Amino acid sequence: MSNLLPKAQAFALRGAPPFHLPLRVGLAVLSLFFLLACIPAALAHEFKVGDLEIEHPWSRATPPGAKVGGGYFTVINKGSAPDRLLSISSDISEKAELHEMGVKDGVMTMRPVEGGLEIPAGGKVALKPGAYHLMFTGLKRQPKQGEKFSATLTFEKAGSVTVEFAVEGIGETGSGDMGDMDHAE
Repeated sequence: MSNLLPKAQAFALRGAPPFHLPLRVGLAVLSLFFLLACIPAALAHEFKVGDLEIEHPWSRATPPGAKVGGGYFTVINKGSAPDRLLSISSDISEKAELHEMGVKDGVMTMRPVEGGLEIPAGGKVALKPGAYHLMFTGLKRQPKQGEKFSATLTFEKAGSVTVEFAVEGIGETGSGDMGDMDHAE
């Protein structure tokens, strides 16, 4: 046993024998490959209900005192029949509505969508800044960049699904200057 102690000390001071270097490099490369393969899955977040897929629900952080916030995502209908987004609810706000933006006589307008939003069979609808989007009104707290909050989307045929909105920076993925906006009811 006393012969092993000097050998163990020499091994600890020198490190692993050189023939283990390729094995170590291979394991490091393999670990890096698996780590990089996981990044897209960690960044993307999708939800499914029936024939519908909801891709990347996101919202913007809001400044202190803001009473409204927006919500955005894409709905893909992989079914053979159309469906309709009927309602939205969330604990982050007193009310959540589907809105549509447009330009009328050179003035940007925003109005609630009556009767829900049709998702065509085999098609998709993008809710994004400057177009269809969700409005969270009467915010109970300010969404902060990097956090998530949940909301429930209810569809006519597919039913309800709870999704997580990733909160991005105040100006992220925006369409720029909104100009004069008439928020008509």
